Amino acid sequence: MVRGVGAYLPARALSNADLAQMVDTSDEWIVQRTGIRERHIAADDEVTSDLAIKAAQAALANAGLDAQDIDLIVLATSTPDNTFPASAVTVQAGLGITHGAAFDVQAVCSGFVFALATADNFLKAGSFRRALVIGAETFSRILDWSDRTTCVLFGDGAGALVLEAVPASGAPDQRGVLTTHLRSDGRHKHKLYVDGGVSSTKTTGYLRMEGREVFRHAVGMITDVITDAYNATGIDSSTIDWFVPHQANRRIIDASAVKLGIAPEKVVLTVDRHGNTSAASIPLALATAVADGRIKAGDIVLLEAMGGGFTWASALVRW
Repeated sequence: MVRGVGAYLPARALSNADLAQMVDTSDEWIVQRTGIRERHIAADDEVTSDLAIKAAQAALANAGLDAQDIDLIVLATSTPDNTFPASAVTVQAGLGITHGAAFDVQAVCSGFVFALATADNFLKAGSFRRALVIGAETFSRILDWSDRTTCVLFGDGAGALVLEAVPASGAPDQRGVLTTHLRSDGRHKHKLYVDGGVSSTKTTGYLRMEGREVFRHAVGMITDVITDAYNATGIDSSTIDWFVPHQANRRIIDASAVKLGIAPEKVVLTVDRHGNTSAASIPLALATAVADGRIKAGDIVLLEAMGGGFTWASALVRW
């Protein structure tokens, strides 16, 4: 079950007006095409693990737990502090944890749902008791700030959930992760990727994207894994309480909700304030909706994401 949720956003907010001073764009152009109005940018001395630690601390406080209660950390990120070790072990050390296991998961924007599924299965298997599932990114470090088609889309941030293994009661209102569905198709790699890497260019590289192609595939792929989640549980769009999608683009979110028959008032949106924070976007949105009182204990929450690879994934959670 979910015990707590937390988030962290860097202090610096970069508005569309600010971006218009840097590249040939405008607030109207960005909002019309993406729904984004601002995004947060990590300070020069902030790295991904710093953001992750702060989100984890917030989630632990929300759960009423101490860091020593955690025995598994799964960190979803495409922007690690170092090539190795995994940024998760830096988070583990930063929280003062010296037991259990910590590792990273890399599935780009789908990373948080992949990490959630990984932690959930470890908990169900009895390998661990409590897990921190974190999505954290500093995408500002891999953007080409002269490319207006990509630099306007992304931001930095981190979000975290605390999961706890509880005995299965068999009750229809059992809380926790009800089902997860993960997909990937590497044939689409060239449509959304970073043009650098340790083995290929020995450089970090910059994010490159064929925006129209990503949009063309997104709605169908999202619908695919959500339909799988519905079929696995008997839940449908009329019975979910909240839809928390990956916050990439308002037009993709709206089109997906319409195709699935999800009422607009059930959709949690933060893309206007956060931009696309990749693996951090879903937990950031969850933390927002919990903090403002929308998501409550017992609510059925539908999560979905699509990212580079392509990867795409869904999860149904009873809060």
